[in-house]
This record gives sequence, structure tokens and C-alpha cells, in this order.
Amino acid sequence: MHSVRFTAESSSDGVVERDFLVGEIPGVLWAPASGADHAPIVLVGHNGGMHKKAPGLRARALHAAAAWGFNVVAIDAPGHGDRPRTDEDEDERARTEIRQAVTARDTPRFAAASVRFTASLAEQAVAEWRATLDALQALPQIGPDAPVGYGGGISMGTAIGVRLTAVEPRITAAIFGGGFFVDEPVITAARQITVPVQFLLPWDDEHADRSSGLALFDAFASAEKTLHANPGDHRTVRWVGLDDTFLSRHLGRV
Repeated sequence: MHSVRFTAESSSDGVVERDFLVGEIPGVLWAPASGADHAPIVLVGHNGGMHKKAPGLRARALHAAAAWGFNVVAIDAPGHGDRPRTDEDEDERARTEIRQAVTARDTPRFAAASVRFTASLAEQAVAEWRATLDALQALPQIGPDAPVGYGGGISMGTAIGVRLTAVEPRITAAIFGGGFFVDEPVITAARQITVPVQFLLPWDDEHADRSSGLALFDAFASAEKTLHANPGDHRTVRWVGLDDTFLSRHLGRV
């Protein structure tokens, strides 16, 4: 198992931000400067085409660390952020096809290419998230008994997060979001999820029909699940209307 290697550190407004590597996986850990050891861990996924310090993600992470005392973690998905990309690899060909489909306004082609690309990426990303969680829980200030939640991510962040939550028993509550093409493997994974779930649905996404988001919400086997729909597409929807105490209640901070 790879250990965590911290590579940079900064702090502001009572939160310490530390860049790290787990093997070749680049990530960032936000933690309260005066927080207690063994605080809950919240994993946050970024959208497709973005990275671990995307402005909206970082803002939510800073708030969760400052307001609730969480250790908040993000990693770059394969081929994103500080991860290497090549013009020859299959992922780059998929990105090209997605861009061409968007330009041509060819929704069926865009949907098929997006599903293939996300499925390929998610298989690797789930394994990397689990390796990162293993490494973080080996740190004495976090420890193996720290509660774990999945803290959101529209589109790709949820496509990965649903698959991760379905197979990772350490995750005991999750926040997901719509705005992507939901295929049968994602629905199958959702049916395995029984932890409490909050789901944010972009009501006006130009590509992913809202019915697919409703189908995903319906598939969650959780006894406690809530749906929040906001105007806008997955790029502009704001994280408003969600219960701000949801993760804190389920991770033992209130």
C-alpha cells in the first residue's frame, strides 16, 4: 500500500490545505487548523473536465472543514488536473468524439461517447479512491475508525461516486448530483446503496434529460433519501436547498 506524501501546504480562515500524492494519485486534503484528531472524512468528486481544486468544489470543501470540522479530500480523476494525458490514448479519442458530438449537437452520439468514457474512467477512479482512503486512514491524526462520507460532485463526480459508494462499506452517507447520462451499470450500483442519500438534480440540463436523474434517484435502495431539484444545467446549478447538517448528522458531528 502506498503512503501519503504531502507536497505543499497553505492555510487561510482556519483551514489548512495540503497537497499530497498517494503513489501517482494527486490529491488535496482540507482540514481545520484546530480540529480534533480522528474527525470524519468527506470525499468530494469533481465534474468532468475539471480538477480537484475547481473553484466550486474548493469552496464547499473549505466550508465543510471550517463549519463542521471535517477532513475533506479530493483527488484528480484519471486524465484530469495534474494527471498525465496523451494524444494517442483511448481516453483522448473519447474526449475528441464528445467534443465533436457537442459541436454537431448530436445528442445520441454524445450520450454514447460520454457513457463509454465515464465507465472506463470510473473503473480506475474507484480503485484510486479506495487506495487514497486506505492511505489517509493510516495517518495517526485520521485513523481507521474515522467516519467516511461522500460529499458530492455533479455529473462525473456522481458517476464515479455512485460506483464507489456501492462497493465501499466505509462510506456511511452520500451526496450525489445529476446532469449526466445514466446507464444500466450506474442504476445497478445505485440499487446496492442503502446509506442515507441526498440527491441534487439540475432541472434544465441541455444534454442529460431529467428523467434519467429521477430514475437514478428512484434506484437508490436507501431508506433515507431526499431529492432536491434546482433550475440550471450541471455547469450552472448551485448547491442550494440541501440540508447543510446532512453529513454532520450521519458522520457524528452534531
